[in-house]
Amino acid sequence: MAEKVGSWFAATFPWLPKELVVFFISMLPLIELRGGLIAAPLLGIPVWKAVIICLAGNILPVPFILRFITPIFTWMKKTKVFRPLVEKMESKSMGKSDRIQKYEFWGLVLFVGIPLPGTGAWTGALIASLLEIRFKKAFPAILLGLLLATVIMCSATYLIPWIVGNF
Repeated sequence: MAEKVGSWFAATFPWLPKELVVFFISMLPLIELRGGLIAAPLLGIPVWKAVIICLAGNILPVPFILRFITPIFTWMKKTKVFRPLVEKMESKSMGKSDRIQKYEFWGLVLFVGIPLPGTGAWTGALIASLLEIRFKKAFPAILLGLLLATVIMCSATYLIPWIVGNF
């Protein structure tokens, strides 16, 4: 998926620097840092630069989600058009919230940090917001989770190929 998104960005915006492509990929919900760290080596971006770009791209939307998603959802639920979408998003997110609710900080760290489908900073921030976890607790947990995800994804996309290539 990250390869397709990276190819689409490169074809649609050929003038866009490859670092900006990775930054935008890392900002996208569902793809996030994981996708950015898959696309970065394919675009020839060194690991140190990819880590900085992907972390920045993925963490940028988080404070906005934590602060504003609840009032936005409240407003959207008042409209006939958006109510089903919001209710579906809330339902899906809250369906994944049991461990976060139980362990709060560390649950959020692991939810964001372990790269599985449907997890990540966007969903973690949404769940934290819906569970009314305070910003001062949620933001550091999400950041720590992103650092964990970075280590895991860098191992998969840079370290393992390097080890295999040197044997």
